[in-house]
Amino acid sequence: MKIVIGMSGGVDSSVAAALLKKDGHELHGITLQLWRGDPKKGIEWYERACCKADVARQAAQKIGISFTVINIQEEFEKEIIDDFCKEYLSGRTPNPCIRCNEKIKFGLLLKKARELGAERLATGHYARIEFNSAINRYILKKGIDSKKDQSYFLYRLNQEQLGSVIFPLGGLKKERVIEIAKELGLPGAEGKESQEICFVTEAEEEDYRGFLEERIPEAKQSGEFVDTKGNVIGKHEGIAFYTIGQRRGLGIASSKRLYVIDIDAENNRIMLGDESGLFNDVLIAGDINLVSMERLADTMDVAAKIRYRNPEVSAEIMPFDIDKIKVKFKEPQRAIAKGQSVVFYDKDIVIGGGIIL
Repeated sequence: MKIVIGMSGGVDSSVAAALLKKDGHELHGITLQLWRGDPKKGIEWYERACCKADVARQAAQKIGISFTVINIQEEFEKEIIDDFCKEYLSGRTPNPCIRCNEKIKFGLLLKKARELGAERLATGHYARIEFNSAINRYILKKGIDSKKDQSYFLYRLNQEQLGSVIFPLGGLKKERVIEIAKELGLPGAEGKESQEICFVTEAEEEDYRGFLEERIPEAKQSGEFVDTKGNVIGKHEGIAFYTIGQRRGLGIASSKRLYVIDIDAENNRIMLGDESGLFNDVLIAGDINLVSMERLADTMDVAAKIRYRNPEVSAEIMPFDIDKIKVKFKEPQRAIAKGQSVVFYDKDIVIGGGIIL
């Protein structure tokens, strides 16, 4: 087949390209130039960046495939960065990687692949896609390497996208991928893993807050810290700079540890309380995308994750209102954050997921 392979310059996409070339496919590598970064940050930003065009070009030359860099900074800024800032201003905690996969890597890049006449788009993600003829649907499954499985980030892919995508690494362990890269002498074999928020240029000791303050100065709008009874106990710097479960950087003197329990964007208030207030056994999710079924008709037992690095936990999901799902956990979960994604699994099959409301 004629395949476009998304190349980041990392070991995973380079090995995926090499494997597809070995299988005889006609390949064209593409690196998306997503974000300009900050030249003043130099190597600090470069090592955090998601896509390294120069390394990807070297890998493409080594493998022997054609290669193009496509500048989509304008689209990335509109779809990912503007949304990232808007979500924090609204008191939510976004996951830009999930949105980038949906809108950019398997949205815009897939469109570019089709414009080039490619039959498929491939990436170096650790996940698997199968077609289930019994239900006439494409199924998204975990990668076999449980430590590297990226299905959580891919739950928003629709049937059209899943039918057009190939994940060559889904059946491999990361250790084997690294071995292949070394055997082939591929650039990027010893490269650092990219960071989750690839466009935040600050060094590790800093974080996204500096990025928000620089990009949206209006985010620095002081408001009230209140306790769980509504009593004012201090001032915050702006709701965009706080997330559910946060303990450090509150600037509140207290005889006990205080955590961000709730963020009231409408009234510019942040509720603080002890850690017990962070646990909840129910959430409502909206903006639902179901992969393994067309709709959820009844209550269903699942394994659910409220963050990528959280373990799966037993839960029930059930239809709620219009286009929403209620999730009832068997055990209370800590720091459920609005704006994050909850993803549902049946063993290694991704049922679907949604945005926590």
